Amino acid sequence: MDAGAIAAATTDAARPVVLYPSPGMGHLVSMIELGKILGARGLAVTIVVVDPPYNTGATGPFLAGVSAANPCISFHRLPKVEGLPPVNVALDVAEELGVPAYFFFTSGAQILAFFLYLPVLHERTTASFKDMGAELIHVPGIPPVPATHSVLPLMDRDDPAYDGFLKVSADLCRSQGVIVNTFRSLEPRAVETVAAGQCTPPGFATPPVYCIGPLIKSEEVVGKGGEECLAWLDAQPRGSVVFLCFGSIGRFSAEQIREVAAGLEASGQRFLWVVRAPPSDDPAKKFEKPPEPDLDALLPAGFLARTKDRGLVLKSWAPQRDVLAHASVGGFVTHCGWNSVLEAVMAGVPMVAWPLYAEQRLNRVFLEKEMQLAVAVEGYDSDKGLVAAEEVAAKVRWLMESDGGRVLRERTLAAMRQAKDALREGGESEATLAGLVDQWRRA
Repeated sequence: MDAGAIAAATTDAARPVVLYPSPGMGHLVSMIELGKILGARGLAVTIVVVDPPYNTGATGPFLAGVSAANPCISFHRLPKVEGLPPVNVALDVAEELGVPAYFFFTSGAQILAFFLYLPVLHERTTASFKDMGAELIHVPGIPPVPATHSVLPLMDRDDPAYDGFLKVSADLCRSQGVIVNTFRSLEPRAVETVAAGQCTPPGFATPPVYCIGPLIKSEEVVGKGGEECLAWLDAQPRGSVVFLCFGSIGRFSAEQIREVAAGLEASGQRFLWVVRAPPSDDPAKKFEKPPEPDLDALLPAGFLARTKDRGLVLKSWAPQRDVLAHASVGGFVTHCGWNSVLEAVMAGVPMVAWPLYAEQRLNRVFLEKEMQLAVAVEGYDSDKGLVAAEEVAAKVRWLMESDGGRVLRERTLAAMRQAKDALREGGESEATLAGLVDQWRRA
């Protein structure tokens, strides 16, 4: 999930800041953006990259491009080591070397509140979240959350991942501070509650919290496929297109893909849809890079021909940041990964929330109930786990045509303005980062 990466800073500005992301492209991209803004402030940045246990695409060319464009950033690759949680180990090493260590929390402040409070929730019950049904979980600073919408690796107390995340919760309080990829005005209640120490377990110190976001990709490598979709968007009316994309590893069954297609066709809306091949039935291939999808086999017969005048289907990938920023895009159906949420906020595009994995179900609750920037689809948490075509059509039409969708759009545009204000010189996030860097220099 998008949490727990560490930024370890030396106390001498002439020596490098070392950034150590957890495996996964979502963590790596956010950490690189952090490296860029630290480098822009005169710090030499080394990013330590651990070969991940899964493959979401070749990182070599991507990292080479980042280094070429940002001379202040260098990469140091480490081989994968089985059985060692990289974040916990990095914190221990930093303490042993006497280097101040900070967590870079690549999810939002509301997820941070949940993680800080996890040891309290753990002590209050012996039940697993998966056995608590619709019971609400109450955490200071965030709306009540159904137990079914907890972080997926935490659903079973007997899962080894549960103990690992429980340790991370305690480790957050051992750090010199937590740098969060959010901005205070997006999640004011959570930020204020965490800062007041109301989420920290008894006996633990509350770490300083530094909200420096939103950090999103500063540039996109478009490529041929990206140029095609951007050219298609150029020909569409302003704010008329719904964009559907579900993260670097988000994949649907063949049955669900057909339901989405039927729903988009019935909605009557223009759409740009990124389709990936269904997941393999072989657990050993769960995290391997999927093959290119066979659209003729996956989509309903005649779908592409019937929707060719108002829809475009892309295989596997799109330049998401650039698509969301395009004037023709008026809605975003998303898996609620935090990077995607922030890209939508920065573009002022309202969301349809369809969480798939990690902490995304929590994000869905926060987006809908607290931030009020999304409407959620129903059915993904049913026994069958299938969102019906009728639901897809209804939510897409609601977003694009209804008064409620218009209000959601206006609220998202207001959040966009707040985000841009936060990043301007003297803005809340820019000032926080400047103060933190100055603190490192003075230490």
